[in-house]
Amino acid sequence: MSLSMYSASVPVLVRGLKNLSALLDKAAQHAQDRQIDAAVFIEGRLAADMFPLRRQVQSVSDVAKGCAARLAGIEIPSFADTETSFAELQERIARTIAFLESVSAAQIDGSEERAVTIKARGREIPFTGQSYLLAFAMPNFYFHLTTAYDILRHLGVDIGKMDYLGAV
Repeated sequence: MSLSMYSASVPVLVRGLKNLSALLDKAAQHAQDRQIDAAVFIEGRLAADMFPLRRQVQSVSDVAKGCAARLAGIEIPSFADTETSFAELQERIARTIAFLESVSAAQIDGSEERAVTIKARGREIPFTGQSYLLAFAMPNFYFHLTTAYDILRHLGVDIGKMDYLGAV
């Protein structure tokens, strides 16, 4: 049996978002237990020229909803990037998962050759659905997910590889 575009996208994105949610839960508990202002984590970053944790989470959300919408040929939901707390980031993740779960396999399957064009850094980049999913969307999703994990780990949150991978 071949792997469908839906199976290679939506369930994978949902799993990553649920794992990110669990990481944020651990970070919030870590901050509470040690009486550390949550803003230390929300605004934490690995390097001065990198996005902080909040923007990494927003990017994970944006890539996930953009991926599903583009493959399905539907409008990408717009979320304001206003989150400043763990609770708000969790709400954004929940809204992203709800959107992903509203997109059916029938909407995405068969999108391998669908034209997908993204605008990045002032130019348009053309893809087929398959090349967009495999060479752009998923690498970007995992980049921001991994960076969020790394920020939390760097700031002392007790997480490890199995927290990143989630239940397997």
